[in-house]
Parts: sequence; C-alpha cells; structure tokens
Amino acid sequence: MKQTSIPDRNEVKPSDCWDLSTLYADDREWEKDLEAFSALKEKIPGLKKVFCSENITDKKDGLEIFRECLEFYSLSGRKLEKLYVYAHLKQSADESNPENIKRTGRVLMAYSAFEADFSWFIPEFQKIPEDKIRSMVSQIPDGEKLYGVWSEKLIREKPHILSDKEEKILALMQESFRTPQNTFSILTNVDMNFGTVETAEGAVPLTQTTWSKLMENPSRETRKTAYKQFYAHFSSLQMTIASLYAGSVNQDVANARIRGYTSARAAALFPDKVDESVYDNLIKVINSNLEPLHRYYALRKKVLKLDELRHYDVYVPLVKEIKRHTTYEQAVELIKNALAPLGEEYTETLSNGLLGGWVDRYENRGKRSGAFSSGAYTGYPYILLNYKEDVLRDVFTLAHEGGHSMHSWYSAKNNPFLSYEYTIFEAEVASTFNEDMLFRYLSKESGNPEMKAFLLSHRAADIVATLYRQTMFAEYEHKAHTLVEGGTPLTAELLRSEYRKLLEKYFGPEMVFEEESDLEGLRIPHFYNAYYVYKYATGISASMALAERVCSGGEKEREDYFRFLKSGGSRYPVEALRTAGIDMSRPEPVEAACKTFASVIDELEKALEGTGTPA
Repeated sequence: MKQTSIPDRNEVKPSDCWDLSTLYADDREWEKDLEAFSALKEKIPGLKKVFCSENITDKKDGLEIFRECLEFYSLSGRKLEKLYVYAHLKQSADESNPENIKRTGRVLMAYSAFEADFSWFIPEFQKIPEDKIRSMVSQIPDGEKLYGVWSEKLIREKPHILSDKEEKILALMQESFRTPQNTFSILTNVDMNFGTVETAEGAVPLTQTTWSKLMENPSRETRKTAYKQFYAHFSSLQMTIASLYAGSVNQDVANARIRGYTSARAAALFPDKVDESVYDNLIKVINSNLEPLHRYYALRKKVLKLDELRHYDVYVPLVKEIKRHTTYEQAVELIKNALAPLGEEYTETLSNGLLGGWVDRYENRGKRSGAFSSGAYTGYPYILLNYKEDVLRDVFTLAHEGGHSMHSWYSAKNNPFLSYEYTIFEAEVASTFNEDMLFRYLSKESGNPEMKAFLLSHRAADIVATLYRQTMFAEYEHKAHTLVEGGTPLTAELLRSEYRKLLEKYFGPEMVFEEESDLEGLRIPHFYNAYYVYKYATGISASMALAERVCSGGEKEREDYFRFLKSGGSRYPVEALRTAGIDMSRPEPVEAACKTFASVIDELEKALEGTGTPA
C-alpha cells in the first residue's frame, strides 16, 4: 500500500493493523480483566499474614504457603503484563484517542499500587534460608522448571535487598526518582520551541524528531542553520539541563550506596551478571581501533568535497538513497530469503507473523513515530512500524524488529513466565543479527554498483552509530558517575569539557568542531537510564560475530544460535551468548567488529570509485 496522505486510525484497513485478539478480544474484555486483577490484588493482605520466614520454615503447611505465594506472584505478573501491553499498543497506534491514554494511565496506576502493596514479598522471601528455598522449590510439581531460575536470581540479589519497610519506601519513591528524566523529556520535547528552518521544500518545524532528518539534508547551509538554531536553545538552558542530569547521576550513586553496591556501574551491571571488565574491555578495544573511524570521517570529507568537515556534516548520506520501490509484502519476502540459513521453522514463523497479525504496518494520524517490538508472554510478539515503500531503510527496520520478535517468540515458547524475559544486553543481538544477514543477502544479490555503494555506506553508518558512538556515550556517562562518586559535583562547564575531549578523540583530526558542539552531551535522553548505551555496542559486536559464524558454519553453528534465542531469561546474558559460541567477557568479539568495520570502509572506498564518486 503506497500512502499518498496520512489516514485517520479508523480509515486504516484491518489487514494492515496488528491483531490484538491474542491479548483481548476487545476493550470490554480488557476492562473485565482489569477488574479481575483488582479482585486478585485483594488477596495480598491475607498472603502477607501467613508468608513469613518463620511460618515457611517451621509450620507443617509451610510448603503449601510457599507454593501459593509463588503461584500468585507469577499469575499476577502475567496478568499485569498482558493488561499493560494491550494498553500500550492501543495508545501507540493512536495517541489522539483520549481513551487510549486513559487506559494506559489506569493500568500504570494499578501496577504502582500493586508494587507498593506487594513490596514485602521479595524481602520476606529472601529471609528464608537458601537451602530451604531450594528444597521447597524442588518439592513443588514442576517447581524447578517454573521457579528454579527465578529463585536462584533472587538468592543472588539477597545482599542488596533491604527490609520490608525500606523496600516499601523505595517503591513509593519510584515516581519521584523519575523526575529528572521526565522533566528533561517535557522540557526538550514540549517546552523548548526550536522554531522553523527554511529548506528547499519550504519551512520545516525544528524538533527533536525533525533534527535528524535536517542533519541529512543535502544543503550544507540548511544543516548549518538547523545545527546552530537547535543548539542555541540548549545553550540558553544548559545550566538547567546540566542540573537535571547531575540530579539523575546523584540518584544513581545514592541508590547504589543504599543497596550496598561498590559503585553505580556495579549496581547497573549486577542484574545481568556482567562483570565490569566487559565494559572496560569495550572502551579499551574501541579506543585502540579508532583509526578506521578516523578514516571514515576523512572519506566523508573527500566525498562531500569539503575544505573542513564540520559536526553538521557527519550524518548527510554519502550515497543518495536508491530509488527502489519495495512493497511491504516484497520486504517480507526479501527478509525471508536473507534469513534462509536459519532454516524453515524460523523463516516460515517470521514471514507468517509479519503477514498475519504481528505488525501494525503504516503511518496513521496519532500513531507513535519510529518502530518497536513489544508483546506479552501469551500473545503475539507485536511490531509497530511506519513503513514506507520507497525507503530501503525501512526494509532493514522490519528485519531488525523481526529479530526482536523472533527472539521473544522462542523465549516464550521455551521458558516459564518468570524466566522468559531476556535482558537488554541480549536484545540488540537478535535484531542486528537480522540486519547483518539482510545486508549480506542484498550485497550478494545486487549487481548494481550504485546499490553496492549505497548498502556499504548504510552499513558503515550503522556500525559508526551503534558500535563507536554508543561506546563514546558509555565512556562519557561512566566519567560523569565516577566524578560524582569521587566527590566532584557536575556542572555544565565540567560536563561540556569532558564531552569535548571525547568528541575530539573519537572524530579525529579531520573534524572541526563548533563552539556549541559539546552541548550534544546534554541532549541525549539515554543518559537518564544509566549504563544502558554500552549494550548497543556489545550487542552489535556479538551479532556480527554470530552472523559470520552461522554463515560460514554448519548445522552446529545454527543450532548454537537457536540455543541462544531459546534461552530467554534462563541464563545470564554473557553465559547465554557463550552457549552460542561468542564470549563477550573477552575482547575478541569487539576486535572482530572493528576489523569488519575497517573492511567495510575498504570496500566502500572501492565501490565509490566504481560509481565515479571521488574517494
């Protein structure tokens, strides 16, 4: 379907929308389940009276109390997840509908109230002696399968869980803890008016969303104007924004100390059981392999025929978008063919899902921008898209989100609810793996030199954005946290100074920065979710290594990859990847990713020469 105008939600064909009936038949059924959840919640006071370490350990019916509480915890979690996902998907598809917004708010309120009322459970569970927990889990029918992994993770977290009263206080404070992040979002997305920018197509509103497109504009003057205008607003509010970020970092440090961690980074990496050396190795390896990145920017300067490469020149495409019309159905077929090395079960399940109810395909008024994959344990692994048939990038986006959804499909199919959810550390592996496979397939199939150059340019930009840029971000936020932990307060001047050092190191000698370039460090929303961005870099490193392993290997290598997809949350991420043949505790995967990037730059230079573009 080629869109000539943006339709209202009620004008979109049902076949182009996701099928939410695997969650609820309609809104009325959702309402009934929310009422059922409220009734379920009424059991909490009675459970609290009997669930204590003394009763579990000493009473004859201790095992029955233990089993009942675990079943309640699992059942309530599944119901909450299902309620939230349905509301979230409905709102994402049409945010102009006030009922959708109201529905999400209601389930979030129900979730917060439940968390506060049930906050006693985990601390009380962890008071039970470890050997007693393991013994009782083994006595419950299918207990090891249903609760074994989950209980072992709780046992591991025991040193950092506080008392019932303290946990309740922290639970009640969660909304307040989100104040820096929420305020930053409202300030930059709502209150800050960046004005408009004149382009060849007319005046374009300058927003956080249009900023990226304007940085890709072929007119250098347009890019410069947008850049200067955008950062002028951040400059005028730099003290406020720096204060918000400092508050967020201070909270990270305080929470880590409250729970007895050695640092904010240790606290952030602990749930995934990722050793801090993984983080340090990533930064060390990338810092030792900046030469290909600097070569990439030198190539940009040459191809764009610039006397000086400026910060507003780094996102404009090196190769113009190839005019290729790809219908949604053709995109699914391309992805299916690209992933053929994974076998029929994977490709048939994915293509049937992409064509049969998993995906909300096209843009409509009020729909959330971008793309994501999201689902519940008992429903489809849904995908939101805003697919455009004349943008090849959207085919890669569909492959990416399809990777997430297939990861979720295998995880839910092979694990109980309490251990099916994989970590963010693993999430970007399956998605970027699919992108890598699509790139390989299209590169081999295309005999067109312009297409080859476009694909290589696209691949190089992706690796820069995901491997190098996210590592730079990771280095910056770690520096910010260590400064606070060492007793140095964060100011706008200090944050800008530290960020500029990193800009100069990563971009290399070809880049000429503006006075305001270091304000970039104040506009990245991911920094309000501490120690998150490094996972993008480790994820793409692992996926590139896995794609090479699957493509150059045989049945064993393919099955190793499926073992990873099926593990869900049953293993910690580094261990799960190790079963697939990739050891992220060692520097080799990141080193291999850097070598692959260097080879992509070599090929890109040759491809550009083949198209007559100076390189």
